[in-house]
Amino acid sequence: MTRQTEQNRTYDPSKVLPPGAAIGVLGGGQLGRMMALAGSGMGYRFVTLDPTPDSPCGQVADRQIVAPYHDVDAARQLAELADVITYEFENVDADVTKLLMAESYVPQGSKLLYTTQHRLREKRAIEAAGVKVAPYAEIGSVEELREAVRRFGTPCVLKTATGGYDGKGQWVIRSLDEVQEAYDTLSRARTELVLEQFVHFTKELSVIAARSPRGEVKAFPAAENVHVNNILHLSVVPARVPEEVQREAERMALRIAEELDVIGLIAVELFLTADGELFVNELAPRPHNSGHYTMEACRTSQFEQHVRAIVNLPLGDPGLMTPVVMVNVLGEHVQPLLDWIAKPEAEQVPGVTAKVHLYGKQEAKAGRKMGHVNLLATSHEAAFRWIEASKIWDAI
Repeated sequence: MTRQTEQNRTYDPSKVLPPGAAIGVLGGGQLGRMMALAGSGMGYRFVTLDPTPDSPCGQVADRQIVAPYHDVDAARQLAELADVITYEFENVDADVTKLLMAESYVPQGSKLLYTTQHRLREKRAIEAAGVKVAPYAEIGSVEELREAVRRFGTPCVLKTATGGYDGKGQWVIRSLDEVQEAYDTLSRARTELVLEQFVHFTKELSVIAARSPRGEVKAFPAAENVHVNNILHLSVVPARVPEEVQREAERMALRIAEELDVIGLIAVELFLTADGELFVNELAPRPHNSGHYTMEACRTSQFEQHVRAIVNLPLGDPGLMTPVVMVNVLGEHVQPLLDWIAKPEAEQVPGVTAKVHLYGKQEAKAGRKMGHVNLLATSHEAAFRWIEASKIWDAI
């Protein structure tokens, strides 16, 4: 039995929603788009709520409600149209979440959102699950920050407890001289701050785990992730780490999924140190960028698995069928990618099959995630040869 009591549960372990049911998606971005593409092939219908007309998810869903996320009337409309509701991002308005849980079926519930929306709550929940996180300290004043920096040493990382992604909402403190400026800058967010001891890692890994209301849990193979400018650049699978490290990373993710009573997916990001220790960095209660490789490389994609979990179908086999490198396509890479895939030589790198996914976003801005490419390959080296030959990511 997990830490949650029966009274805290928002899901029904015996409730199964068969194909034909309508799935509501709070959020209309690329994660919702790929979820809808996977689920519609299974026979489910989709309705999404997003403020941007013709959103990536709205382009492929049966219907889009165009309204702000905090619009209670729009949320009520979503509840009326959907048999089950899921979300594709964490920053869901609390009032909207409360309404949806009262008027619709939201098996993911609000407790996990409440936990993962706040870095301090998240770290405490991970520790309570018996899984290690890097040393951290809650910061309430510049004096507390200065004392914690002395204790942890530099570099260390100051973060806002809420908000922030892709490197936003954080400051790498490299000397005591930066303490005042770092505190003044991040405290403007008017939220708690947390200081994390810098982990001298050799690899960044992530594992996507799934859990259904019936209690079934499964984990996808661990991905090795490379970030550039705090944005995920590529994921390498299988991760280039010893097999026992892969197994331990997957075990940690499954334990978190069970102990936090997850329904749907949970992405667990980890640091691997030189001496083989694994520390959890962050959680994301949804499909994740580092799991996009599963779309062609695994027997079941993360998006199909998420749908299976929230409707309480048996979970699919997450097994890996081929080595794969997933590489992100940012705004500055779109035109070079379009030029490259039109050339015959794009398909002539031996041992590589490239699967291109573009998200349907209207404006290609530099640094904005616009798509990804899954390189199914006989080896990682072959995939890297394709990346080098394309010259798309030369600046990186």
